[in-house]
Amino acid sequence: MTARNDVAVWKLPVLTKDLTITGEVVADIFASTTGTDNDMVVKLIDEYPANDADPTMRGYQLMTNAEIFRGRYLAGYDRPTALAPGSIHEYKFSLHDVDHVFKAGHTVMVEVQSTWFPLYDRNPQTFVPNIMKAKPSDYKTATIAVYSGPGHASAIEIPGIGAQ
Repeated sequence: MTARNDVAVWKLPVLTKDLTITGEVVADIFASTTGTDNDMVVKLIDEYPANDADPTMRGYQLMTNAEIFRGRYLAGYDRPTALAPGSIHEYKFSLHDVDHVFKAGHTVMVEVQSTWFPLYDRNPQTFVPNIMKAKPSDYKTATIAVYSGPGHASAIEIPGIGAQ
């Protein structure tokens, strides 16, 4: 679990059996921003139990998959476009393939955040033609909202082989 208030976290119940997943993991997130550009970072995490037999692994969070998607490319990588502030957009992108066993006692966790700095360049949250040339005045605070429910059911598509 994170103490950051800018990261949305979802957890499944503690697994009672091993869960094997293999294949492509896909994020399908519905979100809005108060800005005109944003980043969407989605992580799939294997959280070890607090009472793990190995004390060094207790509560450890193993990131199995993660990816970032920049909002300006929702219309296509060849057409960077400003987002309309407050409008809900669907961010559907691959977190790539995985072949992992979540062991019994572990928890499947998903984190969604809007920055991955310093692993990825900062997004000014304002649409500019070239982020690498953004001026300090282009950087604005923005609020990102993630939606779930009828018509906007954010989800992570996980290819499961099933519990064993």
